[in-house]
Amino acid sequence: MADPATYRPAPGEIPDSPGVYRFRDEHGRVIYVGKAKSLRSRLSSYFQDLSGLHQRTQQMVTTAASVQWTVVGTEVEALALEYSWIKEFDPRFNVKYRDDKSYPYLAVTLADEFPRIQVMRGAKRKGTRYFGPYAHAWAIRETVDLLLRVFPVRTCSAGVFKRAHQQGRPCLLGYIDKCSAPCVGRISPDDHQQLAQDFCDFMAGDTAKFTRRLTARMKEAAAELDYERAARLRDDIATLERATEKNAVVLADGTDADIFALSGDELEAAVQVFHVRDGRIRGQRGWVVEKVEDVTDAELVEHLLQQIYGSEAEASGRAEGSGAGSSAVPREVLVPVLPPDVEQVQAWLTGLRGSKVSVRIPQRGDKRELAATVHRNAEHALVLHRTRRAGDLTTRSQALQEIQEALDLPSAPLRIECYDVSHNQGTYQSASMVVFEDGLARKSEYRLFTIRGPEGQGARDDTAAMHEVITRRFRRYLADRADARDIELGTGEDDDGLPLRSGPIDEVTGKPVRFAYPPNLIVVDGGPPQVAAAAAAMAELGIDDVALVGLAKRLEEVWLPGEAYPVILQRSSEGLYLLQRLRDEAHRFAITAHRKRRSKGMTTSVLDGVPGLGPARQAALLRHFGSVKRLRAASVEEIASVQGMGDRTAVAVVAALASPGVASDQVAESAGMLEA
Repeated sequence: MADPATYRPAPGEIPDSPGVYRFRDEHGRVIYVGKAKSLRSRLSSYFQDLSGLHQRTQQMVTTAASVQWTVVGTEVEALALEYSWIKEFDPRFNVKYRDDKSYPYLAVTLADEFPRIQVMRGAKRKGTRYFGPYAHAWAIRETVDLLLRVFPVRTCSAGVFKRAHQQGRPCLLGYIDKCSAPCVGRISPDDHQQLAQDFCDFMAGDTAKFTRRLTARMKEAAAELDYERAARLRDDIATLERATEKNAVVLADGTDADIFALSGDELEAAVQVFHVRDGRIRGQRGWVVEKVEDVTDAELVEHLLQQIYGSEAEASGRAEGSGAGSSAVPREVLVPVLPPDVEQVQAWLTGLRGSKVSVRIPQRGDKRELAATVHRNAEHALVLHRTRRAGDLTTRSQALQEIQEALDLPSAPLRIECYDVSHNQGTYQSASMVVFEDGLARKSEYRLFTIRGPEGQGARDDTAAMHEVITRRFRRYLADRADARDIELGTGEDDDGLPLRSGPIDEVTGKPVRFAYPPNLIVVDGGPPQVAAAAAAMAELGIDDVALVGLAKRLEEVWLPGEAYPVILQRSSEGLYLLQRLRDEAHRFAITAHRKRRSKGMTTSVLDGVPGLGPARQAALLRHFGSVKRLRAASVEEIASVQGMGDRTAVAVVAALASPGVASDQVAESAGMLEA
């Protein structure tokens, strides 16, 4: 009996999104498949106290040895994918889903004289057309309720049909035009049979001809000035469009494809593949690939296809006693980017399969939607990998030790600050400071800087901006250190779970002063110019006990001040990975601040600086005059007549909007007339 705590995922690792999860035993066999609107909430419920779980759930979680999940776009996709995998894996603990009885079908009894639309479960019957399966019976009823407006096929039971026939009066559906009422002879058997066949054709995917037919009828009715019938036909067309919305997880019958997705950076990439056979997802695989060489996404896809299909074809050939790997290679391989020599790759895969294989990028329709779902899973897999890597104490300690050794520091850099500058062609210049302590982000210590420049118009370039930011940060550090008194803090942890440290304390608030102690290491985003600018700023202030490096993005080089050659860390180094996380976080934070400033600057109004004129009064003025141009042409009296405006505020508005040609004495004269 396994302890669920041994394989319980950390709460932060599980995404708060719809998906399907699989519990596996120690041999890797799937023992349970489930779906969830929120994977985080559902999976957390399995790892509570065993005494609070149902007996069968207790047995399942103690039998399992691991849990995996797949993220999808919607809950409906999760329902369909759950069905596919229950059919594929036949998990022992999915008792109530072991056969088709658990999943209803939409059935049309074409063998009857008057075909009927109904929900059916269990064994399929001869002479009945089936559509589905559906995850829930309500999904069928919603679809049927929509389509009965256009295809009013009989849905009543044999007893209801017989009683209506005897009474000569149809049921309610007949009166509201959702049934053609064959029970009372409103439609002939042949016409009703054709109506049922049209319904089946529509459900099978032949939807365009019905939309075209209704559109033509609508235009004819409009030409005959029969607008009521045209409106009904318009609503029927909208009904068909709503009913044709498809599920991205299930493709057309017969689709045989592998759909790949990539998500990564310069050092590593997460790869996900969904295996689609006969139109349904039959499996999912994922890898995190370390880019030990400098490769493009196209080259990475080529290497990936070679490794996956080469090994699978060999295994399939050995198992089947032949050289062909037709069971391993599908008819279509859908990739995010094409390999450099796609014709050669297609020829190689065609030889493995024994029939033509197409390698392409999905451009539209269901396959593109499913490719987007695969990409979301790849993104989540990469985030999960990074979270586990960053959250591991041993890995963080190794990263800090590698940085210490590479930079020849006297001790491990427990506090690291990283700076980045962001702007748009020199405008709205912003800079960020992010802080990592003990290898983890300390978001409460993040800071943003607005670059002022020597004349208040911003810095001339990135190096000047970096010099200003470092100067302001350490000038504040020197001032806070001089003003604060040092108190030794007791042992323990702060609100974020980090150990309390000794440091200057604010005498008023009793809290540590933010900038009153220096970092162990400064990282700037950039190469030698940015490093030189930061070093100059620190030298001017006499800061000589803080290490400084720059991280150049192109080749991930670590630059030290005054050095002609960079320090090269191994691409798989935990120390380089930590520096990259710092640089990427500083870049994200700076970009966010820059975008906020730019958005605010682009929406600034000339009325913002008028005293006493808030958002409500500005809106009232614009509603009354229609535009700032008309408001500029208005007199003080006209502005003062707007509801909520006073004489003094009207004078201030005119003064603020006055063009150079308007004399200030004219405004004053208007103000005097109002006061009189």
